[in-house]
Amino acid sequence: MKKNIYILGLIVLIVGCASFRTDIEGASGLETQKNVGADPVDVLFIAKHLEQTRGLDAIPKLQNRYDILQGFDDILLDATSEFSNLRRFASYTEFSSDLSDPKRIALKDSLMSQYKIRISMEFRKEKSFSKYFLGTLGSVFSLTLAPIPYTQEYYLKVDVYDANGRYQKSYDRSAKTTKWVEAFLLPIYPFHTEKRKTEEIYVAFLHDVFRQIESDRILNMGE
Repeated sequence: MKKNIYILGLIVLIVGCASFRTDIEGASGLETQKNVGADPVDVLFIAKHLEQTRGLDAIPKLQNRYDILQGFDDILLDATSEFSNLRRFASYTEFSSDLSDPKRIALKDSLMSQYKIRISMEFRKEKSFSKYFLGTLGSVFSLTLAPIPYTQEYYLKVDVYDANGRYQKSYDRSAKTTKWVEAFLLPIYPFHTEKRKTEEIYVAFLHDVFRQIESDRILNMGE
């Protein structure tokens, strides 16, 4: 009996996982280019982060500030380098609690009055409850000896509004990560972490969309 417990404990200790991501669906394929001589503009980035477990959640739910991808502000800041004519910019992240928070409502209204051009970004993370449930059962019954995939889907929709609040254009992107859980994958884990692959998707999302906005000269329409 003790021997079996030791074996089980050893298996648990060496359980590993490795995550991989797909290419970006809907990518523009554009290279970085700059609109020389464009008039400087002030831009407000409004971000909304949603998540949904299909089969469990009836609707997508707004993530709270602790569930949002760590380092998102740095990723957004890095992606703004795709624009050639940003004079100043700010970002605002929406939370479900904003509906009952007068200070947050006032802050958003104030930012929208100061930064006329608005880029609204909706990030959505989805997974299947049934697939995760069955995957967990498979991991348990096989003692993680069988490779089990856990897929997470990511979507981005970006809407751009001009200085008069008029809708201009939308951009959509999607991608997936798959985390494989299996014993003996531990040596691979440091090179294929789920956090890194998720960050790579967000970086690719924003750089590609901002590159296309720059190419479409959306921010050059003036106030």
